[in-house]
Amino acid sequence: MSDATLHDAKRDPDDFAVSVADSIESFIVAVAEVSRGDEPDSAVPFLLLEISQLLLTGGRLGAHEDFLPDERYEPDVDELRERFARLLDPVDVYSEVFDPYVPRTAPVACRISDDLADIITDLRHGMAHYRDGRVSEALWWWQFSYLSNWGPTASAALRALQSLVAHVRLDQPLDELGGLDTDSVAAEERLAEEAGRVMEAEIAGPLGLRGV
Repeated sequence: MSDATLHDAKRDPDDFAVSVADSIESFIVAVAEVSRGDEPDSAVPFLLLEISQLLLTGGRLGAHEDFLPDERYEPDVDELRERFARLLDPVDVYSEVFDPYVPRTAPVACRISDDLADIITDLRHGMAHYRDGRVSEALWWWQFSYLSNWGPTASAALRALQSLVAHVRLDQPLDELGGLDTDSVAAEERLAEEAGRVMEAEIAGPLGLRGV
């Protein structure tokens, strides 16, 4: 990209804000490329890698002392969401416990495609601040949304992707989804009814997973 580092040449590339912004921009660009479906054989491994790298950036934000914005200033991922829903079908839906520290929390149904769209939305919001020169606001937003939304969301998606890779690498068929539905608790129809018994022969090629 023309402004690949997203920062003024006078800024130190090792500066915390610059390195965070570069990492986030790299993730946004990479995920957008994957969503186009030009290389479906590498989609799942690539997402696994990109989300892992993003969470490293999130960990740096979470471990940092609180950022305070100089001022409170607040500035379409539907197509990306739909692309991933098609690309990841029939393994888009997974089960996740929202908060592991809440006793007897019931698992909820989630979609990897929704997760990626939500993460991108949060990251782009902070990037808008950064590009307009509101660096403190960008860091504050990225840190706040990492702790409140995109961090947990990315962690959940990463677990789902890692589990998917493990099922294929270890030659273990996926269990039936059992009617998981992200729209309602009482599902009117089973979501991806045939997805439960996906074997390596069915998902290794389309999703870029190779047996060992």
